[in-house]
Amino acid sequence: MITRTNAEALIPEEVSREIIQEVVQASTVMKLGRRMPNISRKKQRLPVLDVLPTAYFVDGDTGQKQTTNTEWENVYLNVEELAVITPIPEAVLDDADYDIWAEAKPRIVEAMGAAFDAAVLIGTNAPSAWPDDILAQCVAASQTVDYSSAVGGGSDIYDVLLGEAGIFGLVEADGYDVSGVLARNTMKARLRGLRAETGNGEPIFKNYQAGGPSAPTTYTIDGRPTEFIKNFAQTSFDFIAGDWSKLVWALRQDISWKILTEAVIQDSQGEIIYNLAQQDMVALRAVMRIAWASPNPPTMLNSNDSTRLAFAAVIP
Repeated sequence: MITRTNAEALIPEEVSREIIQEVVQASTVMKLGRRMPNISRKKQRLPVLDVLPTAYFVDGDTGQKQTTNTEWENVYLNVEELAVITPIPEAVLDDADYDIWAEAKPRIVEAMGAAFDAAVLIGTNAPSAWPDDILAQCVAASQTVDYSSAVGGGSDIYDVLLGEAGIFGLVEADGYDVSGVLARNTMKARLRGLRAETGNGEPIFKNYQAGGPSAPTTYTIDGRPTEFIKNFAQTSFDFIAGDWSKLVWALRQDISWKILTEAVIQDSQGEIIYNLAQQDMVALRAVMRIAWASPNPPTMLNSNDSTRLAFAAVIP
């Protein structure tokens, strides 16, 4: 029998840390959002300012000074498990020259990054203890622009992003500044067609390679870093712009591991996909415990919780 202790010896601590770092890079939400220090319990309280103080002028030399109050509310980081199982044929393990980590690590990284992004952005398989997904929050706060209606009314993609009624303007009207943009990968081609109406029709959508020709290409919209979702397919939104410091996430612990040898792996309908013992396979199970929250502190421009939000979305 291979116990948890036996299995942990197969995965050195530095490999565990390396995979955590790669998951962060694979997740667009983790890259744009703000990482909090690792938390040590199932739930962590995050006090957030809820009511701003008010100042008053004093009438004359003997006028009375008025009082004000300030209030805070609690936002909670609820830790939930994010897990993936990677089946491996025993024949592969028997091949001493085969780098099993080179095969398993990319799949683990992709699966964890995609699952976290889909849950946070559009609520796919999200735990019930987590807050509403970002798109749902945008809809509830009326922080959306309908692309089809806008274009049908004579607007273009530039207007829905940077125009007076665009998503940048919706975020700014609530007292926040856009720090980044997240977009469907298919929007990259649409953005490349944007040209300035004056001059030589220069492209509006900018890209550059800060580290030279071999560095990854970085894209910006109005100078804000722009990331494109490539780890899962969705058609619920085209763009989400916002102040991503208002999306925080934290880990409860690093990845834990277990080697499964006598188990069956089922799909969501209960159908058996692999029978490890019968098919001469083992499986590597990886578990990460993670939490996220979206604090919504009041600003001087909007103190209404129901209409204030640091994010806005373009919906198809």
